Amino acid sequence: MKKTGGFRNPAAEKRYFAAYDRAMAECPVPDGVFNVATRHGVTRVYRYGGDGPPMALLPGLMATSACYAALLPALAERHAVYAIDTLGEAGGSVQTAPFEDVRDRAAVLDDVFESLGLTAVHLVGGSTGGWHAVNQAIHAPGRLASLALLDATTVSAPFAREVFWYGAAAAVLDSERRWRRFLIWSAGEDIFDQPAAQLVLAGIRSYRARIPFQVRPSEEALRSIELPTLALFGGRSAVHDPAAAAARFASLLPHADVEILPGAGHYLYLRPEDRDLIIDRLLKWAA
Repeated sequence: MKKTGGFRNPAAEKRYFAAYDRAMAECPVPDGVFNVATRHGVTRVYRYGGDGPPMALLPGLMATSACYAALLPALAERHAVYAIDTLGEAGGSVQTAPFEDVRDRAAVLDDVFESLGLTAVHLVGGSTGGWHAVNQAIHAPGRLASLALLDATTVSAPFAREVFWYGAAAAVLDSERRWRRFLIWSAGEDIFDQPAAQLVLAGIRSYRARIPFQVRPSEEALRSIELPTLALFGGRSAVHDPAAAAARFASLLPHADVEILPGAGHYLYLRPEDRDLIIDRLLKWAA
């Protein structure tokens, strides 16, 4: 690729960061905020918690660190938690050099860990963030201790066709009603008015991403992952076939701990009971 991502215009950027501030206000006050220089731009990182083993959180597409607001307090009690705004997408990170391929995405995250002095990182990724975590484990696993994937997309199963139908219709027509319908379908309930959901929509409307296409890793690449891996899937996830995704993941990584949460949708921790279970799983896994 020869271009970098950026906001459509100054007015769009201003509107976006108003939504960003509202969503980030749902998170605890961070103990540190870092703008980490990497070979492809500056990555925004929020640090929470004490001196426990490092845990890094990778958000879904355009979701930023704000998507983890509900998990941060409990995770930060035991870990030094680093919530990352993905470089190349809307958020606090600023891309300055184009990505050639998916290896560059892994190189950026490796730069972040090196700059912050992090090793043996427990890497957690939700949705597209799960894809990034797997990409990291394939191309730059040296600073990682383990993986935890929360309904990771395009790793072991393709997107459902409806993702493209709903997404394309909502993006082209860009009406509140269609976006609300898309979010109800993808989340399993109406989250349209939540600040984190409004931030994702603001990113889609305000930011032009220039990133390599998110494609499924090869079976050979997935089998090469040797890190301890926890993979949780939402039994009601609409963005892919969760049963097929879980089964294929387990067959390719037989050492992984794979589980389907029957009542959860794609956004795994919307319901309090699922949130508590996920926090328990993540803390036990990292321990």
